[in-house]
Amino acid sequence: MSQQPALVVLAAGMGSRYGGLKQMDPMGPHGETVLDYSVFDAIRAGFSKVIFVIREDFATAFKESVGAKFADKIDVAYSFQKLDDLPPGFAVPEGREKPWGTTHAIRAAREEIDRPFAVINADDFYGADAYTTAAKFLTSEQADDGLAHYALVGYQIANTLSDHGAVNRGICETDHGLLKGVEEIVEIARKDDQSIEGRALDGSACQVDEQAIVSMNLWGFPVSFLEAIEEHFIEFLKSHGGEAKSECYIPTVVDDFVSRNKAACHVLETSSSWFGVTYPEDKPHVVNSIQGLVDAGDYPTPLV
Repeated sequence: MSQQPALVVLAAGMGSRYGGLKQMDPMGPHGETVLDYSVFDAIRAGFSKVIFVIREDFATAFKESVGAKFADKIDVAYSFQKLDDLPPGFAVPEGREKPWGTTHAIRAAREEIDRPFAVINADDFYGADAYTTAAKFLTSEQADDGLAHYALVGYQIANTLSDHGAVNRGICETDHGLLKGVEEIVEIARKDDQSIEGRALDGSACQVDEQAIVSMNLWGFPVSFLEAIEEHFIEFLKSHGGEAKSECYIPTVVDDFVSRNKAACHVLETSSSWFGVTYPEDKPHVVNSIQGLVDAGDYPTPLV
């Protein structure tokens, strides 16, 4: 059996569409944040360490408002995502202001990742069963078949849309429980005729099936994934390192290694519901959903 896993929380984003640090926005009945519920769920699922990937400019506020709540309940660590944290031989191009995406964010935590780990977004509510499912995978022995074994917790896209604006999602192709490919589709929204439409990364419009399984960025990886990230990120920088806004996505790295038969990615089914805040108008739905879970006895109140 593997050692109890770590949880890597991607919390460096400011939430530009939301208009503020939504990671610290109270959502629960006693001022709890969505992230508070995520760490709570991870602890009771058996995770032994949480690594917050943040920016230095709000580190003090984040540690006081989030990290301090759990310091006596789980090993807490912090890593900073920095624009100029790049492999040797690469430099930040003139005019670039934002870091390089979710792959770059995981890479920022490389000094703290010392055990199998799951990855989540700080502002998404994944549900208790999702963490239990991820922890079970990360602590189980995988087939000795020469492949790296990854996992994702997938949700039906219809259950992940916002009523208040377009969203980006990684659309999954599966075969017998294994991920065959991930395509990042952006600007996904439900149209007036109730169909779902988005845009591929090449700019072309595309229809999205109602039953499509999407990654909500809850992944499970062995420590060796750090090597895969480095390899892929270097190739990404060779091709796109001179661009001002290009980003390297986790689904793209996974898709790369799966397509080259270097990894197998298991799609994990969960009974949990997902919800998140992309726009300010999404907040009432999240608040009401959390209150419903509290009323049902799924969470104590106050949480911690």
